[in-house]
Amino acid sequence: MTQERPELFKELDPSARLLMGPGPVDVYPRVLRAMSVPMLGQFDPEFTGYMNETMALYRQVYRTTHEWTLLVNGTARAGIEACLGSLVSPGDKVLVPNFGRFGPLLAEICRRVGGEVVTIDTEWGTVFELDRLADAIGKHKPRVVALVHGDTSTATVQPLEGVGAVCREHDALLYVDATATLGGMPVNVDEWKLDAVSAGLQKCLSGPPGSAPISIGERAVEVVRKRKHIEGGIQPPGYVAAAGAIVGSNYLDLGMLIDYWSPLRLNHHTESTTMLYAARECARVVLEEGLDNGFARHRAASGALRDGLLAMGLRLFGDQAHRMTNVTGVFIPEACGDGEGVRSEMLHDFGIEIGTAFGPLRGKIWRIGTMGHVCRKANVLRCITALDAVLRRNRFEAPAGAAVDAVYRAYGDDG
Repeated sequence: MTQERPELFKELDPSARLLMGPGPVDVYPRVLRAMSVPMLGQFDPEFTGYMNETMALYRQVYRTTHEWTLLVNGTARAGIEACLGSLVSPGDKVLVPNFGRFGPLLAEICRRVGGEVVTIDTEWGTVFELDRLADAIGKHKPRVVALVHGDTSTATVQPLEGVGAVCREHDALLYVDATATLGGMPVNVDEWKLDAVSAGLQKCLSGPPGSAPISIGERAVEVVRKRKHIEGGIQPPGYVAAAGAIVGSNYLDLGMLIDYWSPLRLNHHTESTTMLYAARECARVVLEEGLDNGFARHRAASGALRDGLLAMGLRLFGDQAHRMTNVTGVFIPEACGDGEGVRSEMLHDFGIEIGTAFGPLRGKIWRIGTMGHVCRKANVLRCITALDAVLRRNRFEAPAGAAVDAVYRAYGDDG
């Protein structure tokens, strides 16, 4: 009887794509190279040195002096869950302002860990004025305020100036999800008095999904330490657990993660070596360019893209004053139906990915990202040129050449 040969499939050979959706985006070549260097043991002094360097790098990216600025192994959502799951105890009141798809995510995570969640809402495409946030914080007196900075579902950014100060007046902790903004827009942790903040690599940091840089301040660390429990197999002699409620997740317990990243090197998990290399190099690329220079590059690319879209006769979505500088929402022309045919042709004919939308905006807008390595004049021109061609094939007539000319003018190169 002959043994059937197992199916091995082909060697990986992904199609070349230009990822201009809301994330993930193309990875910096230097980051890809960093991911190919040799493995080290997690307690090798050389590797723990890289861990310390990564902490120092992300303090600069976050513009903070927070000692506990570290990585959580997992995508951006792992960072969110580590922060909220460790800060919110059962019965704690949490205020979540919703202005897009990701506010409800924060609310769900808080409910799952036993938080008493109160939400306030505004129309998608708009943001909250500080007075409204202050009124809600004063009225509900939450233990934690959980707020998204930039919500890619609406391409809208929530101003954070003043929110941290209000939270401190009412003894509330402020957690911010900066997944879509870190590296592309200012995230001034110390200046804005953010107690805990998390992000991911796959957007403006232009790395692969799989590592979540977080930063937590002393007010948040104090809460974490009151809940500190160490698993039985690694408890030191004389160990006494803290009196607070045990964190529901072992893997995402910030108390044990802090000890793992500290000189104690608590044997909590095996750090994802290759992802740490990637995260470290992402931060080096961003800091070598200069944070302000990077922010300016993102503003220039999104501004040029928007000028090109408007020149085509398309309409932009959302409050102009609070649009993100790295994601643009654009209304789908009626002639193109739900827009999926256009997205498909962009992908298969030109190798360019643009994003669909969620919830009430699904089938109404596309979302086009200009993030990280993608955020360049050549890519904006490629995207605009391809979109112009595909729109013509889908019964939408744009003025010939107007979009490309508008992009050139935006970059100061109008011939």
